Amino acid sequence: MDQRVYDHAETLVDWSARIEAGDDVVLRVSEGAHDLAVAVAEKLGERGANLLTVYSSDEISRAYLRGHDGEFDADPEYELAMYERADSVLSLGGGRNTTALADVPGDRRQAAARAREGIREARLDTDWVSTVHPTRSLAQQAGMAYEEYREFVYDAVLRDWETLAEEMAQLKDLLDDGSEVRIVGEGTDLTMSVENRIAVNSAASVAYDSHNLPSGEVFTAPVVDSVEGKVVFDVPMTISDRRVRDVELTFEGGEVVEYAAAQGEEAIAETLETDAGAKRLGELGIGMNRGIHRPTDRILFDEKMGGTVHMALGRAYASNFPEDRAEERNESAVHVDLIRRMDEGSRLEVDGEVVQEDGVFRWE
Repeated sequence: MDQRVYDHAETLVDWSARIEAGDDVVLRVSEGAHDLAVAVAEKLGERGANLLTVYSSDEISRAYLRGHDGEFDADPEYELAMYERADSVLSLGGGRNTTALADVPGDRRQAAARAREGIREARLDTDWVSTVHPTRSLAQQAGMAYEEYREFVYDAVLRDWETLAEEMAQLKDLLDDGSEVRIVGEGTDLTMSVENRIAVNSAASVAYDSHNLPSGEVFTAPVVDSVEGKVVFDVPMTISDRRVRDVELTFEGGEVVEYAAAQGEEAIAETLETDAGAKRLGELGIGMNRGIHRPTDRILFDEKMGGTVHMALGRAYASNFPEDRAEERNESAVHVDLIRRMDEGSRLEVDGEVVQEDGVFRWE
């Protein structure tokens, strides 16, 4: 097996999840991630952790959802108990078909998501980490040759995370000390308050309150009713197994009042209709991983791409809120990220000071 698979597993177990002897670990394995799962299991054994492996397949999920009547039991106890007892949950993505759920009705998927909110929250209460094993289906989705895609993934994952964490700390401090963020670019002029929020230095480790590998972003949560203006998201992506391109959102009083898309507008409409919180922003993130240099149609990578910002419709992360302001967190059954490039003519301001211009930070 490729040595980089073992290096990936070691980074996941040691740097990202910080697994220790005696930890109870749930390993969620997608159907294409077998090799990485084997390497991770070996590392977990070496660390003296306890392992429970769960198989995950979009094709199985499709069959179940299409066969179901749509009336889902809320948070089945047997599954909820598994996550409530776990110390860590490691999710290894990499399926065989990236659009396996494309023909599942949107209302059924939304109902299933709402019924599992408690399970999702229990999983997010653990030291969870999500990563992806490079597969041919993901390479095809990214428009890359398989070997090319493997190189891309490992360039993004096997980084000097300590050094990158130090660089990202500069942006975290600016956001923590700041009150207003403004994003300006072609078709975009958006402002939001980040006052009394905690920015997360997402350096691919639970020690930094970061849960993705690769990572390489700093993210915060806007004050929900403060978002004003218009934003264009120009990085194509897949939402609910449908291609979405050039999304335009207009905010007033923190809520989406107008929306459009050159492609996949129905996926945006379904997202916004999920619940009241889906019409508001739960996250503002700034990508800083220069090892990710192009979109791949995989949010795990694309939202971390250097020279981009992303915003999520829906659920905010608890990590962005001081304890005395937890009630201000935007709640939703969805968290859907949209990305725009901060290329020539764009700028990111904090309290009127330019922090990034044309995609380049002032300290770079």
